This record gives sequence, structure tokens and C-alpha cells, in this order.
Amino acid sequence: MSARRISLHINGGSVEAEVNVRTNLADFLRQQQGLTGTHVGCEHGVCGACTVIVDERPVRSCLMLAVQADGARVETVEGLGKPEALSPLQQAFTNHHALQCGFCTPGMLMTLEAFLRVNPSPTRDEVRDVLSGNLCRCTGYQGIVDAALDAAAVQRGTR
Repeated sequence: MSARRISLHINGGSVEAEVNVRTNLADFLRQQQGLTGTHVGCEHGVCGACTVIVDERPVRSCLMLAVQADGARVETVEGLGKPEALSPLQQAFTNHHALQCGFCTPGMLMTLEAFLRVNPSPTRDEVRDVLSGNLCRCTGYQGIVDAALDAAAVQRGTR
């Protein structure tokens, strides 16, 4: 199989790596970079568990080849915050019990992170709409929507 050298920025750091041209971004992040927070669910781009941010846009990393990310800025859930200093969105998820099993959580967080950057004052319906591509079998979404709205208020400085 053919390999290619790629260079990209992941969570603020520069990475150069040799990658098989058929390796998807999710597998590259998990297997070659050790960033296992990016979960692989359906492998068809339907569930949203593998969502990462590539050049400021949410992307299903199971559908994007790693070579397509060459030169891009990639953000994974590991880049959001630290255990001792959670991001506002991560803290809101904790405060609102917005996760249960946690499998979908990284994709939810990255989808919402990208969304809140472009829409810092969303309505409940807008949050529900943007989350329509992320499947969760545990929570019923109420805590997730509440967390997104709370994080938006914290980031705006209104809470």
C-alpha cells in the first residue's frame, strides 16, 4: 500500500508522520497519535462519535482520510481542557450530568465547541438542530442541551 508523509497541527502542536493513503483521520489520531478520545462508532459518518474540528469546522474523522488533513489544524477532545482546568463546555457537561456512558461525549463536545464559536448566543432549538447529527442512546439530550446553553452563557460572561 502507498504511504505519504503529512504535516499537520494537532491541538496546538506540530506533527509530521508517514501515513498509509487509505488511513482515515480517526484511525490516524487514535493509532498513530495516541489520541483515543476520538471515538469510532458507526464508521459511516452517521453517529458523530468521531467528530473533530479541522480548520474550524466539525468533521467526521471516520470519513476523512488523514492525507486530506495535510497542512490542516486539527482539534480533538484532548485539546479542549485539562483534568485540573476543564473548558467551559466540559465543565457544563459535568454540572448538567450531560453524559452517561460517555461514548458519544467527545463528538458532542467537538460539535458544540465548533458551533459555539460561530454562534455564541444559541437558542435551545439551534442547539438541538446542531446536535441532530450526534447520536446518544443514554441521555435523552436534555442535559446536553442545557450544558451547551450554560457554556455559551459562561463564555459570553453572562453567567
